[in-house]
Formats: sequence, C-alpha cells, structure tokens
Amino acid sequence: MMRFLHLLFTTLVVWPFVGFGLSLLIPDRFETLLRRVSFGTVLVHMGLILIFAHVWIQSGAVMVNLPELVLYRHADYVFLIDLFFDHITLVYLSVGSIIASLVIFYSGHYMHRESGYKRFFNTLLFFYAGYSFLLCAGNFETLFIGWEFIGLASFLLVAFYRLRYQPVRNAVKVYTVYRIGDVGLLLAMWLSHHFWHANITFWDLSQHRWSDVYFEHHAGLATVLSIMVLVAALAKSAQFPFSSWLPRAMEGPTPSSAVFYGSLSVHLGVYLLLRTHTFWEMLPWFRWVIAGFGLLTAVVSSLIARVQSTIKGQIAYSSSAQIGLIFVEVAAGWESLALAHFAVNALLRTYQLLISPSVVGYLIRDQFYRFKPRSQRMSQPEWLVRLQNRVYWWSLMEWNLDQVVFRGLLWPVKQGNRLRGWVTSVNFLMGGLAWLAGIIIFTKLGFGPTITAEWESFLSMGSGLWAVMAVTWAYNERENAFHAWCLLGLANLLMLPLVGLSQELTIREIEIYLGGIIPAWTGGALILSKLRQYEGRRLDLQGFKGWIQPNPMAGFLFLLCALGLTGFPVTTTFLGEDLLLSHISEGDYGKALLLSITFVLNGIAVIRLYARLFLGHYTKTMQHSTPLTI
Repeated sequence: MMRFLHLLFTTLVVWPFVGFGLSLLIPDRFETLLRRVSFGTVLVHMGLILIFAHVWIQSGAVMVNLPELVLYRHADYVFLIDLFFDHITLVYLSVGSIIASLVIFYSGHYMHRESGYKRFFNTLLFFYAGYSFLLCAGNFETLFIGWEFIGLASFLLVAFYRLRYQPVRNAVKVYTVYRIGDVGLLLAMWLSHHFWHANITFWDLSQHRWSDVYFEHHAGLATVLSIMVLVAALAKSAQFPFSSWLPRAMEGPTPSSAVFYGSLSVHLGVYLLLRTHTFWEMLPWFRWVIAGFGLLTAVVSSLIARVQSTIKGQIAYSSSAQIGLIFVEVAAGWESLALAHFAVNALLRTYQLLISPSVVGYLIRDQFYRFKPRSQRMSQPEWLVRLQNRVYWWSLMEWNLDQVVFRGLLWPVKQGNRLRGWVTSVNFLMGGLAWLAGIIIFTKLGFGPTITAEWESFLSMGSGLWAVMAVTWAYNERENAFHAWCLLGLANLLMLPLVGLSQELTIREIEIYLGGIIPAWTGGALILSKLRQYEGRRLDLQGFKGWIQPNPMAGFLFLLCALGLTGFPVTTTFLGEDLLLSHISEGDYGKALLLSITFVLNGIAVIRLYARLFLGHYTKTMQHSTPLTI
C-alpha cells in the first residue's frame, strides 16, 4: 500500500509539469486544443488529488515524507528534492485545483482571440505546476524552487500586456517585492542548516524533539530564523508594509488576477507559517509579533479598500485584510480555522474577480442609494469630521506604503546613481576584475606571501561589498545595457572569494556554480551583441524598448539567460548558490547577508534589464527587412 501511495504521490507532483510541457507543443492557432489540454491537465490533477486523498486516509492519514532525488552530497550537506504531504497540503492542493479549473474554463472564452492566448495558458499552467510543487515540498530547498517558479509566473502574468507601459512597470515592482521576500527565505535556509547541522525536512520539523532539543541551546539563532521566515511570509502574502504590491499586480488579465493574486499565491505566506509553526510556536513573543502584523494589515487594508476607485483594487486590499486575520488565527494556534478561512477567502475572491467586469454597473446604481445630503454629514461633531477626513486622506494615499517599500528599502541601491559622476561603469568593472585577478594570483596560485586570517577576512568581505556595489551599479545603469550585463556577471564571480577564502570550496562545487553562470552570461552577451548589430546603435536603457515585438525568439532566449544568471532552477547556478550559502560558517551573519543581498539584487537588476530591453511599446528606428536571427 505504501509503495502505491508513494508512486501516486510522485505522479501527483509531476503531472502538472507534463501538462505544461504538452501545452508548449501546441501551435498558437489551435485555441480549442490548447484550452482542452489546459483544462484537462487541471481536471486530471484534481482526480489524482481525490484518489490520493482517499488512499491516504484509508492508510491512516499519516504524514508522507518521500526523499525523491539527491542532487549533491558532501559531508553533512545534502541537496535533496524532498516531498511531503499532510492535511495542510491536502487543503491547499484541493482548493488550488478547484480554483484553477474554474479559471481556466472561464479563460478559454474570456481570452478568445486575444493576442498572446497561448502564452497566457502556458504561463497559467507554469504557475499551477510551481504552486503544486511548492505545496508538496518537504524541505526549504525544494520549497524555494517552487517559490522561484511562482515569482517568475507572477512577473509574466502581470506583464501579460507587455507592450503597455503600466503593466510592465507594475510587473517589475511586484517581482521586486518577491525578491525582497527571498532574502528572508535564503537566510532561513542558511540558518536552518546551522541550527540543526543537517538539511532538516518538514517531517523532521514536525517531530518536536528536533526543535525542542536545539531550541534550548540556540535560542538566539532560533529567533533570527523565525524572523526571516516571517519576512518571507509578509512579502508573499501582501502584509504590512508590503500590501501595496497586490493591487499593482491586478494589471494582468482578470482570470490571472483571480487565480494568482486574489486566491492562491497570496495565501502562500500563511502556508509558510503553517508549515513551520512547530518551530516558532515555542516563542510566545513571536506569536504576538505575527498577530500584530496581521491586525495592523487588517485595519490599514480595510480602510484603503473602502476608498479604492477600481474594483480590483478594492478586492485586492480586502483580500489582504482577510489574510491579516488569518495571520492572527495562525498565531493563536487555530490551525483548522485558518485553513477553513483560507478556503473560503480564496473561493470568494475568485468569484468577485471573475464577475468584476459586471460589478461596475451595480456600483454606479448603488451610489444613488447611499447618497447622504450635506446637511446630514455636517451634523456630526467637528473633531469627528476632521478625523474622518484625515483617515480618508491617508487611505486615499494608501498610507504611503509604496514609498516605504520602493523608496525606503531600495533607497541605498538608488543612491548608487550619485557616484556615477565620479566613476564610470567601465572603470568600476575593470577595477572589480583587477581585484578578482589579484586575489586569485596572491592566494590561489601561490605568488604572494602567506595571508593572515585578518587579511583573509578583509579580502573576502571586500569582495562581497564590491559585488553588492556592482549589482547596484548595474541596477542604476542607463547608458549601456552591455555594461550592466557585465557588471552582473562580475557580481556573481565575486561571490567565490567572498566564501572561498575562509571556507575551502572543492573544484566540483566551483564547477557547479560556474557551470551555470558562465553559459548564461555568455549567451546573454551574444544576444546583446546581435541586438546592437540589428539596431545599428548602442543599447541604452532609457525607458522600455519593446524589442520582443520584432524579435520574440531573442527575447525568450535572453530571458532564459537572465534566469540562469539569477539562480533560477534552469541551470546549476541554483545548486551552486545554495552550496555557497552552506559554506558560510555559523554566526557569520555579515557574509550571509552580503551573499543573500547580492543574489536578490542581482535578480531584480536582471529582470529590470530584461524588461527595459524587451518589454514595452516598440518604436522602429530603422527599417529591417528580416527579423533578428539567433
């Protein structure tokens, strides 16, 4: 029975990826076939969930942990694709399959003859595959793979109308917030490894003996780990102060808003807290922190929702407010109530978003029924009117949450632009390469004197700071796209001395890391070179160029190269980044923070570079008889 259960579980995880692969093979013109394959994929997956749930309950409804695939093993470090199933997974998968099937059925007619019909369904299935994979993840590494899938799907769905300025701009904003949340998850992965001195699984975490024993001796580490998990959950679930990205994400088509931001993806922060609750529940003060963020979000988002001028904006902030209440329920230990609340809220928001085009007429009529004469409004006390007006004003300004996130958290990155008058990109790039070459010559090739521990620490931290500055420089680069791409490649190379000077990296580990970085960077450089020849001028980054319209294949290939450079699970870079994190010793928070910030800012800068080159409205500058060939 258990062998059949494990086989069924593996099929359950793999099937959405099979459906996504099949959808890629269908030509654009076969709308009906594409719709049926997409709907059939989700429908079959729903059937597999029901069959598995029946067998699972009959076998005693015990937790299923399935170590699926070991990608790398060294000493106490194991990079393992691990699958896990319990009642939380069952609830999330069931609700997800129901909502996805409804939305795909609805989209088949809603998106009829829409430009990008095939691309829309491909992206929906890509999201659904990543969503299912994340829910069945059995450890932080596996969960992070699904987390990255959903982040990319988010960017692609918000920027679905990729020839328009506002959707593309909002897509970059949404992806930026997701990457900020990735800092928390990356550091949580690193801290969990040092907390347990092993690659802990969620099954291990559910056995209280693991958390109880280690908590007694590592209370400080446990506190930091819990905070990192909370940061990732707040960003993913649009909680205060990250609430403002949710209505911006509604720029995509209505069906994608329903399945993605109104119902499924936005509840994954709750899922992360539920999955790790056996650990942080032993911190009573931390429960109050979770509840405090949830209550604050519920109040602020409710006020903002009441003054939104668009239906999607109202629904987005209402959903954020309800998720804030779910955070409170999770903090209180009411797990069953939180799961029921998730299911009801997800289904309600899906319904509201799908009928939102029809709601406008009802609201126009409704405003006449709620009209109050000025005499009735002025009968209130003056202090109350002033307070109402002040709250109304702040709610209308969305409590300046956009300023807090995009100007507050990213302010140090944007300040790097002030130094550009002193040092050019070329000089900064050459200086970084000289720094890297000097380290290799004097420390690895044996041409220099013996370096003390203090000098090792200085050189490694200097490499990390230079990497952060290189990514910052690339983020602010506007004059030359190739210079920005070179700076991003330099930042990735500088990660090696940051870790490798104090912790010996094996040749195989370096090969794994560079085996993804070098091909991805080289491919992107070749595409940029071809584009420069095609356009006949230097590639600047002033505004959005929209070059994906005349060169769709170049845009697709450059996106793959960009993802490979950021550590997305399409190259070995993803495994290499995790290996670098695992080599940072316990308590070395400076290096861990520099490494995580570089990886996260690298992802933001790369997507920003891709968006400015290939998305937006295309304006011809030359007459080309043939499209670009790669």
